[in-house]
Amino acid sequence: MADNRVVVYKGPGEVAVEDIEYPKLEVPEEVADAMGMTKEAPHAVILKIVSTNICGSDQHMVRGRTTAPVGQTLGHEITGEVVEKGNDVQFIEVGDICSVPFNIACGRCRNCNEGKTGICLNVNPARAGSAYGYVDMGGWTGGQAEYVMVPFADFNLLKFPDRDQALEKILDLTMLSDIFPTGYHGAYTAQVTTGSTVYVAGAGPVGLAAAYSALLLGAAVVIVGDLNEERLAQARSFGCETVNVGEDAELSDQIAEIVGIPEVDCAVDAVGFEASGKGGEEAPAVVLNQIQTVTRAGGSLGIPGLYVTGDPGASDPDAQEGTLKIRFGLGWAKSHAFFTGQCPVKKYNRGLMMSILHDKAHIADAVNATVITLDEAPQGYKDFDKGAAKKYVLNPNGYINA
Repeated sequence: MADNRVVVYKGPGEVAVEDIEYPKLEVPEEVADAMGMTKEAPHAVILKIVSTNICGSDQHMVRGRTTAPVGQTLGHEITGEVVEKGNDVQFIEVGDICSVPFNIACGRCRNCNEGKTGICLNVNPARAGSAYGYVDMGGWTGGQAEYVMVPFADFNLLKFPDRDQALEKILDLTMLSDIFPTGYHGAYTAQVTTGSTVYVAGAGPVGLAAAYSALLLGAAVVIVGDLNEERLAQARSFGCETVNVGEDAELSDQIAEIVGIPEVDCAVDAVGFEASGKGGEEAPAVVLNQIQTVTRAGGSLGIPGLYVTGDPGASDPDAQEGTLKIRFGLGWAKSHAFFTGQCPVKKYNRGLMMSILHDKAHIADAVNATVITLDEAPQGYKDFDKGAAKKYVLNPNGYINA
């Protein structure tokens, strides 16, 4: 009988659930060796997974659009119950149910001390910043599993104050590990405020979370653009206006039909590098150029959509290394502010948790949270890749009441 099971990337378009060892209170050897860290991790805990979600970032790997090797474990959206803790964990107890930020952060480096937990300096030899189950992120085991190890637990974990309440609201709370803070970060850095007009590019889960967050922040109008009518219908379900960017009409003209002028106050790119043009052809810079075109002079652009430095499936050599044909001169001329990079989840997750617990936020409904088993993960990836207007939530240990 397996001690643990995890979702694993098996090659382009294919994932499987495989047996692995039960986690140990140890950091990956490559991190320990390169960063001068002890392999033993008395600062860590082991979680029994309550819920773990399929993310669009995972899908980039599964499509073969990153340098992820076959055998890469998957899953960075994690909520779990503490079942074991190291002797240096002071404030988290066995039995606590906690949200895990997808950013792995030491809590001790300069960036962590400045609140920039998405670019921790001590947990990934390859670059600043790390995550569970992701390519080039330090070799940390993924959380689409039955159990996972979380390092620096006192710093990283967000404990839910009441177990029964947490389980009752788990479909909302599970979004705190990534997409709710990430979407909120996109809207917040775009400087959405009371009365703003906002364009959100992309109606996948992060785009829907960004649109929902823009409404929470007081936007007067939120317009969501996508090619997928089912996903656009999901955006309309909670009060957004929508445009189909595959139509012949220019995006600026479609925006003018809604707000009276061909521009918005601010915009969010929730698409990233696998963007497509009107004809469905790949155009990795198209969204970045569109949001510059439709955002007013002096506006801000939040860019939580993923961009990579290695894309072997890109259509041209420049894009394969993340070099895109961006109209930066347009953004400069319009004095746009660009905000990019991983969301520092800890900046937002506690406040968003309180909004959920006090019934001010219902993010699960906005993103159409849909529960499946761990064994159904391979089919979930296939359906998500086809554009299903759902956020798949895995239930590996039966905590979620069907």
